[in-house]
Amino acid sequence: MKTNWICSILISSTIILSGCQTEGGVEGEGISLLKTTNPPPYSLEDKDADREIAKNIKEKVEENKKIYDCIVIKGKKDVLVAYKVRHMYRFQMKKIEKDLLEELKDHFGNEKLTVSSDYKIFLEAYRLQKRARNEEITKEEAEKRLQEIIKLSQEKT
Repeated sequence: MKTNWICSILISSTIILSGCQTEGGVEGEGISLLKTTNPPPYSLEDKDADREIAKNIKEKVEENKKIYDCIVIKGKKDVLVAYKVRHMYRFQMKKIEKDLLEELKDHFGNEKLTVSSDYKIFLEAYRLQKRARNEEITKEEAEKRLQEIIKLSQEKT
């Protein structure tokens, strides 16, 4: 009877601990919901002008006190801006997104901008940026994945 009880505890512990493991993800992505990741802006093109645009967009987004973390990825034609809203402003997310898009269009009108406060989009952008920086994927694959993420963000709205 005692062995049955011990076996039950061991099996339960194993099941619980195996459920807590992460598999195949990018380092740091699990905690990115809870803390600021603050990745630098990234351009898929190796042009100084594109890197400067991505940097300026990130700086502009960070001026908004309702946002505490953002990722900016500049592709060939598109710019993806994924961000996280401070908890106390969660009920204003649509307004924040609208205002942010208008402000960015005022300053960067020549760019095709996509903004999203969706955490899944943020996470996918984070993964893409990590893989591209570590050169795990080619520039063409990164551009293709960027387009998929942008399409996904537009489906959600």
